[in-house]
Amino acid sequence: MLAFIHSSLLMELLPISALQHLLYCERQCALIHVEQVWAENRFTAEGNVMHEKAHDGPDELKAGVRIVRGLAVKSEVLGLSGQCDVVEFHRSAGVPPSQGGPLSPLSGELILPVEYKRGKPKAHRADEVQLCAQGLCLEEMFGSCVRQDVESPAGSQDVESRCACPGVEPPDHLLAQAATIREGRLFYGQTRRRMDVIFDEELRALTVEAARRLHELIDSRETPPAVYEERKCDACSLIELCMPQAMRFQKGAGAWFQRQMADLAGPRSGWREPAEHLTEDSHLPLQKTP
Repeated sequence: MLAFIHSSLLMELLPISALQHLLYCERQCALIHVEQVWAENRFTAEGNVMHEKAHDGPDELKAGVRIVRGLAVKSEVLGLSGQCDVVEFHRSAGVPPSQGGPLSPLSGELILPVEYKRGKPKAHRADEVQLCAQGLCLEEMFGSCVRQDVESPAGSQDVESRCACPGVEPPDHLLAQAATIREGRLFYGQTRRRMDVIFDEELRALTVEAARRLHELIDSRETPPAVYEERKCDACSLIELCMPQAMRFQKGAGAWFQRQMADLAGPRSGWREPAEHLTEDSHLPLQKTP
């Protein structure tokens, strides 16, 4: 399913959080991850506080659910790395909990990533893509194991296939199948509720494409031009650095010359440039004032 294959030998893994920046605004993403600029506002500060609270405290075991905080994850396939706010390991009835030692999805154990957000559910899917990327990282970490053949006890001709991942001891990691993370949760601070997110084929494909586009944007080392959108731009902490409204005038020598001619000709001959000269329509011919 994961058609996009990233070679970590060519560049460093990119942060999972950059996917949300990308889907919110590609210029914002490039300013942060190419030009390395950042500024705080109330929204980012509140978000940081929420993430810190989610990461604080030790791992827990409650009613058969192992709660792991601040779990580092990565995907060599997507070229992403990051940190999950919380990952819950839910066990089914009769399955012993994994207490301490290497994390492993035991048979019948459900892995559930949980991402904390300060606001409320949004119309776009940026939050869902970020969460799905965490799920794909967990799948790869727990399911894409290098296996080695291990001889059975003396007198037996059988050969077992065991995981050869560093630091993993049998028998807890004898996985018959790759792990599949089917869903996750988004917790929003304003609603104080969790939202279920199903990692279906559509969301997985969107996440893979977002990762591909993220690498393409970062590899280009170019920052896209600003396009002012009031709803997005006014809430962005980088608005003073981005200056999107300064880009509303059409660029180029031709547009500049036309504006200069309009300023000179207008008062003397009764000609004026239409109101659209401040937009993309500045190529329109001059119109005579009635």
